[in-house]
Amino acid sequence: MTRLIGSVSSVRLGGQALGAPWDRPSVKGDAGMRVVLLCHAATSAIRTAAFAGDEPLDEAGLTKAAELRGNLPRADLVRHAPSRRCRQTAEALDLAGQSDAGLAGCDFGAWTGRTLDDVLAATPDAVTAWLTDPAASPHGGESLSAVLERVGRWLDGAGAAVTEGGDPVRTLLAVADPTVIRAAVVHAIDARPRSVWRIDVAPLSRTVLTGSPGRWSLRSMVAAR
Repeated sequence: MTRLIGSVSSVRLGGQALGAPWDRPSVKGDAGMRVVLLCHAATSAIRTAAFAGDEPLDEAGLTKAAELRGNLPRADLVRHAPSRRCRQTAEALDLAGQSDAGLAGCDFGAWTGRTLDDVLAATPDAVTAWLTDPAASPHGGESLSAVLERVGRWLDGAGAAVTEGGDPVRTLLAVADPTVIRAAVVHAIDARPRSVWRIDVAPLSRTVLTGSPGRWSLRSMVAAR
């Protein structure tokens, strides 16, 4: 369940972990926006492998987020999902950002607050449908297809963002749920919808996308230290 709802780890290519782009020298000709997707800190739902609702950060999550304060890349624009866990993460990191409905987590409907094991034991066929059919929403909430479409629209819209002075935003930092970050990666690399379940996103990990609307690339996925 942690793999499906709020999981761990970093991506490796060619046996080497992808480092954070702000730690590496810029590449000549590198252009476009940099979108840094920061996963919210730990919650009880993550620790118990439950479908998230609007629960707050747990004590350990708040502590870990505070430890990361001052260690994030400079951003021209900061946004966070409207959930309490994302707002609290932004506040713990001292990020002056605005709430953005486009970053809202998936609506898990009747499964909200329940663990995957509980739902699987009660309705195994429904869970199978949810995992294998992107259009299925057996919980009565938002389907995977709907999440992917919504997050894709948000990402492409964000790619055209400008500062208060009217200049193009070069770096956008957004605090979001693991499911939203997975959906953004799938959209960026034009992967199959079901690939979303094969992407691990840990609390406070950073996923970096670069490019412009319709031309995104996955630059790095780095777990919190």
